[in-house]
Amino acid sequence: MSVWTRCLMLSSAVILTMVMAGPTSAQTKLRWAHVYEITEPYHTEALWAASEIRRRSNGKFDIEVFPASRLGNENQLNEGLGLGTVDIVYVGINFVAATYKPLGITGAPFMLRDFDHWKAYRASKLFADLAKDYEDKTRHKILALTYYGQRHVTANKPISKPDDMKGMKLRVPPAPLVLMFTRSVGANATPIAFSDVYNALRQGLVDGQENPLPTIMAKKFYEVQSHIVLTGHITESMVTVIGSHVWNKLKPDEQKLFADTMKEAAAKATEAIEASERVLATQLKKLGMTVVEPDREAFRQAAVPLHNDAAAGAGWTRAQYDELQSLK
Repeated sequence: MSVWTRCLMLSSAVILTMVMAGPTSAQTKLRWAHVYEITEPYHTEALWAASEIRRRSNGKFDIEVFPASRLGNENQLNEGLGLGTVDIVYVGINFVAATYKPLGITGAPFMLRDFDHWKAYRASKLFADLAKDYEDKTRHKILALTYYGQRHVTANKPISKPDDMKGMKLRVPPAPLVLMFTRSVGANATPIAFSDVYNALRQGLVDGQENPLPTIMAKKFYEVQSHIVLTGHITESMVTVIGSHVWNKLKPDEQKLFADTMKEAAAKATEAIEASERVLATQLKKLGMTVVEPDREAFRQAAVPLHNDAAAGAGWTRAQYDELQSLK
């Protein structure tokens, strides 16, 4: 057999293999980025979702997950989604609200009654409508809502009512709806970089701070604060967003695959976070903190008058507010 004949046969075999493999053999690589640590449910469930999408698509989609701000902070990830440098992100509700204000409605103090109210909102037409309006404005698609936890106050004194916080130097992030909380109780909002909060508490530069229980535990604030006050003043959420440059190229069945899988991952992470909240107060008590259950109704009554005050950060309509409050 001549060299020419052997080359021709080899080329034919390669072409035949490519034809038999078909167009679905081309693999799409995607980048999913977030700011959370690898031990947190957000990351472990992102890994699960990436693996499931790869399996359910027969390997067509290969998603690499980048945790712990490896590709930037939340602002940078938001920008990257628009630039196409990242394809999927987890982002806090306050960050998407910076683009479309009504989505921030659940981030106002005492806007949600409890975890059941949050779940009702997740399943509501209101959330679906707000997510669609966000998509119309940005072209990006919100695939799922994940529970992040209730924010609580830590201090070096007991706090049982709003008046106990008057004049208190409270470290808060520079988010309008968190500032609505400090305004409602008369505290002095003190902006300090999150990485510096522990030292600021230790040195007495601020009197207290507020964060969800998992964060309070992870950052060891129990070492520099004596009391944890279970205000539950803000219920935090985050969304899973896929960039328009990816979503618009997916076939309808592929869009359903992504949406279904991301919702499953969000539900699993939500269950893990809510379960941890039920035990962390007891664990913090064992670590020496005094756990205070304040008059939450008094705190709520102080916040309600600001709920629809645009000057205080409200960015939703009265109809949207009423619809949220009517959810059971």
